[in-house]
Amino acid sequence: MKIFLWIAFFIVVAVAIFAVQNSAASLMSIKFLFWKFETSLTYIILGSITLGILLAFLFWISRAVGASLHKREQNKENVST
Repeated sequence: MKIFLWIAFFIVVAVAIFAVQNSAASLMSIKFLFWKFETSLTYIILGSITLGILLAFLFWISRAVGASLHKREQNKENVST
C-alpha cells in the first residue's frame, strides 16, 4: 500500500510540473451538449486529473463500505454459531 501512495504522489507531482510548464498554452474550447467553455490547457489537465482522483476515491469508498458490511455479517454469523 505504501508503494502505491508513493507512485500516486510522483504522478501528481509530474502532472503539476507539466501543467505549470505549459501554463502559457493557448485557450482550449470544451463542448458538451449545449455547454461551451474556453479555458487554458493547464486548467483542463488539472481538472481532469482531479476529477479522475475523485471518481477513483468514490469507487474505493463504495467498495470499502461493502467489504466492511460483508465482514460485519460474517462476524455475526460466526458469533451465533
